[in-house]
Amino acid sequence: MLKLFMYSSRRLLVFLTISIMAVMAWSLIGARDYITWILEALPVIIGFFILYLTHNKFTFTPLSYWLFWFGGVFILIGAHYTYSEMPLFNWLKNEFDLSRNHYDRFGHIVQGIVPAIISRELLLRTTQLKNGIWIIIIVLSICLAKSVVYEFAEWIVAISFGQSADDFLGIQGDQWDAQKDMAWALFGAILSLSFLSKYHDAQLRKYTA
Repeated sequence: MLKLFMYSSRRLLVFLTISIMAVMAWSLIGARDYITWILEALPVIIGFFILYLTHNKFTFTPLSYWLFWFGGVFILIGAHYTYSEMPLFNWLKNEFDLSRNHYDRFGHIVQGIVPAIISRELLLRTTQLKNGIWIIIIVLSICLAKSVVYEFAEWIVAISFGQSADDFLGIQGDQWDAQKDMAWALFGAILSLSFLSKYHDAQLRKYTA
């Protein structure tokens, strides 16, 4: 099992895919709203499909694979309960008299953490860019742009489905929800670069040596 954390290989991708499929099956069975489930789970399904298609030509570091898996699990939990009704965060809301269920906020932090490392790896391995301020600026810009695109998608869903899309949007009555979501995604990207870059560099050196 330890080797799965240390080495990037098809075996690791197979392990992560099988485990995410198990989580996906749990997430689908008894989901609170199946339209919301499809909208939430579709990016995970597409993402793992792309990873498989590109694995032979471009194998990511284990950190990137594990982060993608973590992001997928987080999304599938939200897809099962909806982001506004995740039980643990409902308990926190009631216990600490919070204004909302904050699982959605944490979800957007994860939306910054995961693509930050994946974007960083793609830039460092496929372009002439080196570690430095420009990598940081470009990665943060990519993560923020991704968050903006996601908010656009939520807007389109809201127009298409009206009030029935509330579970997917997770607004919970906050008129500034979209802006806050983008801010939290940017915060997640900053956290990711701040705390994971050195570990990522170590894996990149080993992988590209």
